Amino acid sequence: MDKRYELYCLADELFYDSPPVARRTEFDIAGRSLPTGWERVRGDEWTVYVPPVSRIPLQGWKVHVTGCAKSADAVLSRTFDYCVENGIEFKHLRGPGTLRMRNAKYAPRGASGKLVTIYPADERELEAILETLGKELAGLPGPYILSDLRIGEGPLHVRYGGFAERRCLDERGELVAALENGEGELVPDRRNPVFSVPDWVALPRCLEPHLAARAATTTAELPYRIEKALHFSNGGGVYQATDLRTGEKVVLKEARPYAGLAADGADAVERLERERDILTMLDGIDGIPAVRGSFTLGEHHFLVQEFVEGRTLNTFFAERHPMLDPEPEPGKVAAYTAWALRVYEGVERVLGAVHERGVVFNDLHMFNIMIRPDDSAALIDFETAAPAADNGRQTLANPAFLAPADRRGTAVDRYSLACLRLALFVPMTTLFVIDRGKARQLADLVAEYFPVPRPFLDEAVAEIARGVPEAPAPEFGLGADGWARSRDRLAGAIDASATPHRADRLHPGDVEQFGGASLGMAHGAAGVLWTLDATGAGRRPDHEEWLAERAAKPRRGTGLGLYDGLQGAAYALARLGHLDAALAAAGHCLDERWERLGDDLYGGLPGYALVLGHLADLTSGGALLTAASEAVRIVAERAPDGPSPRPGLMYGGAGAALMFVRWYERTGDPEMLDLAAAALRRDLAACVRDGNGALHVDQGSRVLPYLGRGSVGIGLVVDEYLAHRPDEEFEDVREGVRLAAMSRYYAQPGLFSGRAGMLLYLARQDRDDPCVARHVRDLAWHALPYAGGLAIPGEHMYRLSMDLATGTAGVLLALGAAQHDAPVDLPFFGTGQVPGTAHEFPVETSAGATSIQPERR
Repeated sequence: MDKRYELYCLADELFYDSPPVARRTEFDIAGRSLPTGWERVRGDEWTVYVPPVSRIPLQGWKVHVTGCAKSADAVLSRTFDYCVENGIEFKHLRGPGTLRMRNAKYAPRGASGKLVTIYPADERELEAILETLGKELAGLPGPYILSDLRIGEGPLHVRYGGFAERRCLDERGELVAALENGEGELVPDRRNPVFSVPDWVALPRCLEPHLAARAATTTAELPYRIEKALHFSNGGGVYQATDLRTGEKVVLKEARPYAGLAADGADAVERLERERDILTMLDGIDGIPAVRGSFTLGEHHFLVQEFVEGRTLNTFFAERHPMLDPEPEPGKVAAYTAWALRVYEGVERVLGAVHERGVVFNDLHMFNIMIRPDDSAALIDFETAAPAADNGRQTLANPAFLAPADRRGTAVDRYSLACLRLALFVPMTTLFVIDRGKARQLADLVAEYFPVPRPFLDEAVAEIARGVPEAPAPEFGLGADGWARSRDRLAGAIDASATPHRADRLHPGDVEQFGGASLGMAHGAAGVLWTLDATGAGRRPDHEEWLAERAAKPRRGTGLGLYDGLQGAAYALARLGHLDAALAAAGHCLDERWERLGDDLYGGLPGYALVLGHLADLTSGGALLTAASEAVRIVAERAPDGPSPRPGLMYGGAGAALMFVRWYERTGDPEMLDLAAAALRRDLAACVRDGNGALHVDQGSRVLPYLGRGSVGIGLVVDEYLAHRPDEEFEDVREGVRLAAMSRYYAQPGLFSGRAGMLLYLARQDRDDPCVARHVRDLAWHALPYAGGLAIPGEHMYRLSMDLATGTAGVLLALGAAQHDAPVDLPFFGTGQVPGTAHEFPVETSAGATSIQPERR
């Protein structure tokens, strides 16, 4: 699970939004006057201070200064004075809210702890900073930065990396932050949570004693041998180990000071101490791990616990849940139901014993329930547990089991138990974060498919939906009238959510739109507006103008590709009749070093080729077609050996294969079909079949059937290929993909990663397939009322989304593929020109707008 999503839930109760940095108080330092010639630049997260004469190189040794709530003001004041006096460029987090989010439990580990970044001009200046500023800041507390080398015991840390924003492709074909190696080539700038020195860089002498001190702290003297890591968070790791004195298998739970903050401000060390105290209170209860000891290594604190044999409850669904099958066997359904009810009874028993000892668990969810080899239940991770007498609220919780604010003390656990009753059968209780009334529909769904006693479900609904008025369950109808109603309700929700007054995004969608994808097809305005028009939901001239204006003058960091940015905006604008604006957007892309983009359809060269070729057809633009052909050539030359590192439509060989098929139609060159077949086979080499014969992409820890990264996306392109050339292997693949698209249950509804993608795939082949009607109906499992319409939750289902890839527009497109009188499809599928209407709606744009500028990292 991508933990960024929890941070993007802080600003709004219904939609993912940028963390509310600007709305919070800035650090006092941001109001200080600057000497003549200095510039203060405020960004979303950072405030940058640029001296009159910038002396910094493109890359080098960065100095990071850490801080916590009680030390931040002192750190900033002393750092400001030093850097301004010495003419050194630096930046700091904008305010206390940003600092808290950076140090939260599930904040990215590599960037956690950084309060200030200083850019030395050379190694001499680096040494002076460490010596002089180090003395000024000595003794001020702050978290350890995992990616850096700590200087002494103070808040200064050092890492070698890029200063200016530069990009290159990594081994998976992703465009990532880059620096220059010893041969002058751009290579990925790794930001792993461990300090390392690039092999072409010599360690400055001033850092040698600090590296030696770091190396001196090891686990060699501990009476434990660490066998493997079980889990990591920003607060620390959890490790399986062996007690060398007894041979017992144990768990070592690590806590980093000042890191892993919870909502109450407690850091990981404070929570670890609480957990030790709570487990001591619960000693002797079957199903509760016993405390075996504690110790400190360096500045890291460890709690030693009994190792609980078994697996977490969430791991059982992929192998046991009957609704993953296209046609669940009654015997399998009955056996699963009996097992799930036994598991629930075991959890309820252990939790009852915990309550009898006067303790509230406070964090009951699938990942904290262990199922032992005899199918009995145990509970793990008591860091947020508390005495019941405190009558407190949750400070950390899994969203799928998050109790509402009015539940305190043991009522928190009763709510989570009620969620477990439903989640054991339909793991969709994350929807309750947005609408607890959804529990009624999910209970009916469980009753429809599983022989569960109705009182068992009704009691859960009464607990979860307490105080929530009853409302009709959402539904998507069949037939012309049903389609019209569904389209109107989905389009109504999209329109109600639009924010044309905002510059950063038009419709709320996935968190990726705040990383530069707010204009493209996947998460941006282009995908939404194009879908509305293509499905017959109409045009929004003022919203199209919003897109045209921002595509003509894109913000710094805007994506360049079909699905992540400007090429997608160009395609949608051209389809909507805004050809001048489309050409302006494409012009920005061609002004960049686009040849260095990846081979993926999402943001890379295949999308470039397809969009530029389309625009060339509309304008007879020879230069556009030349660039498109060059993109095709580059992708062909880069073809890797072996399986695709990131198989699937959006990031793997299938996206390139789509481009080659379309180029075969354009040129008649059979080599294009050869290249398409090879690209598809590279993706298929990374696929496996399940017990039903369904084909999935194997990602090691999981298998995926989905449109974006799974087998269904590959299957879409296989269909395009087979329209031109027969192939027995691909015909067999088609059947395996069809089976993968026919399961009864999908965790999410979205187009790229959920049921909507399955519906689109099956509808392209046969609208009269009974599974198509079933998917249309069952998409309503996830639908939620919004502003008189229906909206769809996005990735992880913490918040609603309106975008094409994860949300409401994607479901609208899939329903349109199944029911609209002019069936719709993804861009460049079918004939290569998606059905839809193109209208004349001229918008004045400036084709000479400045290109996207780099920013300091």
